[in-house]
Amino acid sequence: MRVSMADVAAKAGVSAQTVSRVVNGSPRVDPATRARVEKAMADLGYRMHRAARALRTGQTSTIGLVVSTLASVGNSRMLQAISEAAAARDYALAVVTVGERGIHEAFARLRSQGVDGAVVLNEATELARDAAPPADLHLVVVDSPPDERFSIVQTDHSGGARAATAHLLSLGHASVHHVAGPARSFAAAERERGWRDALADAGVAAPAPVRGDWTSASGHRAAAHLGDATAVFVANDQMALGVLRAFADAGRGIPSNVAVVGFDDIVDAAEFRPPLSTVRQDFDALGGRAVAALVAAIEGGAPVVETVPAALVVRASSGSR
Repeated sequence: MRVSMADVAAKAGVSAQTVSRVVNGSPRVDPATRARVEKAMADLGYRMHRAARALRTGQTSTIGLVVSTLASVGNSRMLQAISEAAAARDYALAVVTVGERGIHEAFARLRSQGVDGAVVLNEATELARDAAPPADLHLVVVDSPPDERFSIVQTDHSGGARAATAHLLSLGHASVHHVAGPARSFAAAERERGWRDALADAGVAAPAPVRGDWTSASGHRAAAHLGDATAVFVANDQMALGVLRAFADAGRGIPSNVAVVGFDDIVDAAEFRPPLSTVRQDFDALGGRAVAALVAAIEGGAPVVETVPAALVVRASSGSR
């Protein structure tokens, strides 16, 4: 038999109206009550009837995800986190990539699917800002400068980068070099800013950064331009992997000759040789907050800006001096 809202209400000890608010993502529910209702829904195997809700509310219970590529580890991790967060709220997810026809075409594809709103990821956020997104499409962007048109959820990139750089300086290195991400990336710019701020705090002049494109191959190429650096902060773990390989190829020991810290704490970071010190992004928290902000916007809430902390994880690649 199909589980009804009344069944959920009875198990959770609340009214059917409260269950309806939880199902529809209304912010007017106490967090403890919401958690109790969601647990009752999970225990009973309750599933919302999407067609009935669409007729009742004019909403499809489907959200979109706009992304430039799913090849990067960060974007694929965010896809998983957003998919899980959407499913927990009983929303379906439609994913579109920005192709040759640009972000306008991506937005048009989402609108043709009747989505209630969309999350825009990372490199696609600049395109979204410049394209003047449709006024009738609720948006949350991940990693963006302030913009009153939509909600923003972001990692504390600069804070994490500052901590990584300060850690390397605390080990006695005279300076810290930087392998930066793409010039047009907000996250890369913020990580570079944190690196510069930490050096400035220590009274150290910033060496010229070497720029990569997030891939391990670009990190390997960048290492050739790092000269006699003894410490390197790399803007993501994939590029750090390339840096480690290049130094190994050149016979430079890690961390005996050069210390390396990355950013992201990807799944295999602890399995690098040596295990990689890095700054951990909480992808699950980012995805959960992005979906929560989008559901709130769909329900008429005002745009918000949320920042998720990033924590330094020290492993063998930074070592000690």
